[in-house]
Amino acid sequence: MIIRAISKFILQILGWKIETEMPEFDKCVIIGAPHTSNSDFFISMFYYLSKGMKISFLIKKEWFKFPFAGILHGLGGIPVARGQQNKLIDQMTELFTKQDKLYLMIAPEGTRKKVSRWKRGFHYIAKASNVPILLGYLDYKYKTVGVGMIFYASDDVDADMLKTKQFYAKINPRFPENFSTDLEEL
Repeated sequence: MIIRAISKFILQILGWKIETEMPEFDKCVIIGAPHTSNSDFFISMFYYLSKGMKISFLIKKEWFKFPFAGILHGLGGIPVARGQQNKLIDQMTELFTKQDKLYLMIAPEGTRKKVSRWKRGFHYIAKASNVPILLGYLDYKYKTVGVGMIFYASDDVDADMLKTKQFYAKINPRFPENFSTDLEEL
């Protein structure tokens, strides 16, 4: 209860407004986008903590070194070896099966740098686990944080990616030069 109040207070001090309430699900994949700054992570965590949620999140394994390893594990971090065949989708699907509650946050860009192609793993994880996808967002222009669209992954990954990117095309990142929905290529 105290962590919720402190997190909400920190968001208010920083000038962030909670625009939407968090829907109640025991398990879901939450998209964290746009992801152009390290501050995205902290603001997102304060939002979810203010809602009483313990979020798990994927983060590159290079961060899991002293002194960050213990902190990241405690916050719900799951290390990922990027660029390797690591059966991550199978591992996350198994995690959803084992857990009574799991809120898994994933940044589909996979980096804070501008990328032309988003990773689709979040879609495959949600589909295989039969959990909803929540489009979490931070809009820096309006300093609003919340959850927008909610949907279940369909069999048409391209259509789901399109609607996801269309949603985020309206969101203002901290560093716009580092963000692309590549809608012009679809």
